[in-house]
Amino acid sequence: MREIYLDNSATTKVSDSAAAKAVGMMKECYGNPSSLHTLGILAEREVGAARAAVAGAISASSEEIIFTSGGTEANNLALFGSAEARRRRGSRIVTSAIEHSSVLESAKQLENSGFEVVFLQPDRNGNIAEEQIAAAVDERTVLVSLMLVNNEVGSVLPLSAARAAIKRSNAPALLHCDAVQAFGKMPVSVKSIGCDLLTVTGHKVHAPKGVGALFVKKGVRILPRQFGGEQEKRIRPGTESTPLIAAFGQAVADFPDLDASLDNARKLWQYAKERLLTIDKLTINSPDDALPYILNFSTNSLRSEIMLHHLAAMGIYCSSGSACAKGEPSHVLKAMKLSRTAADTAIRVSFDYATTFEDIDLLVEAVKDGIAKRGKY
Repeated sequence: MREIYLDNSATTKVSDSAAAKAVGMMKECYGNPSSLHTLGILAEREVGAARAAVAGAISASSEEIIFTSGGTEANNLALFGSAEARRRRGSRIVTSAIEHSSVLESAKQLENSGFEVVFLQPDRNGNIAEEQIAAAVDERTVLVSLMLVNNEVGSVLPLSAARAAIKRSNAPALLHCDAVQAFGKMPVSVKSIGCDLLTVTGHKVHAPKGVGALFVKKGVRILPRQFGGEQEKRIRPGTESTPLIAAFGQAVADFPDLDASLDNARKLWQYAKERLLTIDKLTINSPDDALPYILNFSTNSLRSEIMLHHLAAMGIYCSSGSACAKGEPSHVLKAMKLSRTAADTAIRVSFDYATTFEDIDLLVEAVKDGIAKRGKY
């Protein structure tokens, strides 16, 4: 049976080159990068090369990259580290109700510790209005944290409006951008966004799980969440996982032409949307201007978990939302105020560079088959 993998927003298959790099680091270049002998120096060079690759991909400098265990740790470090560092300058934090759980749960913890948190609400398409951001950011705001691309419906949030609101209100706020779903799929520049902090992770871009990075703009101070050695500027101490970091750097170095890939994804996205809308009762939940690597739809006929099992039995792998929710109802679709039926029957497909039009055709036929055989909501 042919495998059709359409769950790339949850994780990607590790590329051959990234896997080979990780194995090479474990078997040949296995020194501790803090050691002064030859193997340690070679390992440190590989970490430096990976740092340069990640930095270059977001128009940053190498010294602005802090390696972490992934996006969740980077988001936690960004929120807690910046909020606590600026507590004396204000008490308001602005984020959205459709952020990844690692941002939402961190924001709720900060709220419990005395911060005032504003959760911006999306419209029916998962978009956050610029006017809403402007109204929420005031002179007491110390942090604005917004994702660049929503991981469930693909909506693109207006980070430029957040930067403008911070400047207009003369707020002491740092701007954090969770770019996990955008990185490697569209051009991402910390200079263009104007952010102080930005999160990326490896397993969404064909690197192994367990490695990510936080961009911390030069001159920006955040407090560490853990303590130990001198690694990562003491912001994230501990012996670096050199196999994962080097593999991450290799995956980033292998990025294709992002503009060309994005153009191809738009064609796939539009084709998938048109084909899916030929199915009776089916509705599209992603906005027309979504990042075209993510397409969320509702069959309104068959519960998500039943459809997912049906598709998996046919070798087609999708999801019903964020993998971190582990099957719980989507907080994103709830915030978008979708009907209970639409939320309960939602499916997310997410493409990568290798997705084909034939994959889309097989998906659509499998969805039709599932509804015909099992479809009674």
